[in-house]
Amino acid sequence: MEKFQNKYLELKNISKDVVNWVEDIAEENNCRIERKEWKSKYNSYVVYDYEPFCSEGFEINILLSSFDISYLNFIKYLYNEKLSTIEYLDNCIKIPAMKNYSL
Repeated sequence: MEKFQNKYLELKNISKDVVNWVEDIAEENNCRIERKEWKSKYNSYVVYDYEPFCSEGFEINILLSSFDISYLNFIKYLYNEKLSTIEYLDNCIKIPAMKNYSL
């Protein structure tokens, strides 16, 4: 009998707006969420496994596991692409505000 070994991927300091997307993508790609935590940016020993009442000042970390590393690599690729797309769109919004139009 073959023994399966879980592979892991940890995503740190995830934006609150992207957390649900990461969870959906993990589920669609045969991955399991092993741990989801809110870690204080100011006190390293303050860690919650649920969203605190005031989540300001916390970073969200997710640990994913899968039996196949290719699923985790794909999720990492999608996550990095999503972050770069968000950054690109943010920069597009900022460009017209920086230009000085004179008539």
